Amino acid sequence: MLASVRGSTSLLRTCISSTAARPCISAQAQWKLPVQAPAARRYASDLWGKKSNNEIKEALSRTASIFKTYKPVTPGIRHLKRPLNPHLYEGRPVRLLTVAKRKTGGRNAHGHITVRHRGGGHRQRIRTLDFVRDEPGVFDVVRIEYDPGRSAHIALVRSRNPNDEGAKKWKYIIATEGMRAGDAVQSFRQGIPDGFVPGFDVSTTDKEQKAVGDAENGEQAHAAAGESSAQSLALGILRTMTLKPGNVLPLKLIPPGTVIHNIALKPNGPGILVRSAGSFGQVIAHEDAGRYSQVRLQSGEVRKILQDCCATVGKVSNPLWKSINLGKAGRARWLGWRPSVRGVAMNACDHPHGGGRGKSKSNKHPVSIWGWGTKGTRTRKPGPKGPKNSNKMVIRERPRGKEKRSN
Repeated sequence: MLASVRGSTSLLRTCISSTAARPCISAQAQWKLPVQAPAARRYASDLWGKKSNNEIKEALSRTASIFKTYKPVTPGIRHLKRPLNPHLYEGRPVRLLTVAKRKTGGRNAHGHITVRHRGGGHRQRIRTLDFVRDEPGVFDVVRIEYDPGRSAHIALVRSRNPNDEGAKKWKYIIATEGMRAGDAVQSFRQGIPDGFVPGFDVSTTDKEQKAVGDAENGEQAHAAAGESSAQSLALGILRTMTLKPGNVLPLKLIPPGTVIHNIALKPNGPGILVRSAGSFGQVIAHEDAGRYSQVRLQSGEVRKILQDCCATVGKVSNPLWKSINLGKAGRARWLGWRPSVRGVAMNACDHPHGGGRGKSKSNKHPVSIWGWGTKGTRTRKPGPKGPKNSNKMVIRERPRGKEKRSN
C-alpha cells in the first residue's frame, strides 16, 4: 500500500515537471497554463488562499440591504447583527492624531468605584477630533474611519493650503451622513471671505429690516427696498454655496429648518451638543433682536443659542448604530463593559431592592443603588417649570410621559 502511494506521488511530480518543462503549445492551449514553471504552484496555492477564505465567509454570512447577519453555526453569531459600512477604511488611524487611552476601570483617585460596569476591554487609542474648526479654507475628505471612542464615524480631512504641516494639515472631524472620500468641506467660523459672493455684506444683512423701517420718505424707502432685494439675492447665492453637509457656519447664516449638529454654546468654543451617531438638531427661528436663535435638539427640547455660535450642517453619520446586536456577552467585554446585576438579586446591604425571601421587590418604588428614584421619577426640573433661574435658555422642555407617548 505504501509503495503504491509513493509511486503515485512520484508519477504526479513527473507529470507536473514534464508539463511545465515542455514548451508545447498544444498542451498550453489545453490546460490554459502560463509558460513559467512556478505557475502550476501558484495555481494550486490560489485554491487555498484568500479566495477560499472569502468564499467561506460569504457562505456563512447572509447580507441584507442594511444589516449583515450570519448563519448561526455558533451561538455567538446567531443574533449578531451589524450595519453594512463598506465605505469605512480598514487600516490603522493616523498616529499623529491619536493618544494612548489609559483606563481606570471606573475608579477614582481613592480606588473607589464611581462609574459602575466598566473594566477590561481591548486596547484603544483616543482619536483627537477638531470640534472647533476655526481654520478657514477648503479641506478634502481623505477617508471615513471607525472610532472606538464614539458611536459616530469620523472623517480624515486634509488642508489644501501648501504651507500647512502636521496637525494643521491633517485633522479628524465628525463624519456627516453621506460623507465619502473625495468630498470637500469648509469652515466659515471666521466669517465669509471678502469677495466670496459679490454684493454680500453680513452687517448690511443684519440691518436691512431696520433700514427699511427707519426710512422717512418714499425715495429712501424705495432705495432701501432695492438694496434689500440685492442683499436677499446675494444671501440666496451665499446659502447655495455654503449650505453643504460638513460645512461650519454661524447660526445667523443658517436658515430656519436646516438640520445641524456639533453645536457650540460659546462663540469661540467647541461644538458640544448633538454629536452622537444619527442625531441632529434643527434651527427653528431667529429672534427679531438678532441675538439668539431657537434650536430644537434631538430630545425635543427647544433652547436659545447665541447667533454667533457655530454649528455643522447635516446629520451625524452611522444612524443604524442603535440597531446593532452584539450577539454575545463577550463582545461587550471587548468594548470594556462589565456585567450589570439586578438589584433584586443582591443582598439588602448592597441595594435597596435586595434581601427578602424569594424574588420580591416588596412593593417598593424602583430606586437606584444610591436610593434616588428611577424609572420615570423626575429628579431635575430645568427650564420654565424648574427653580428660578435654573436655565433661562430653555424655551420648551423635552416631552415626557403622555407628551412623549402622544408624539
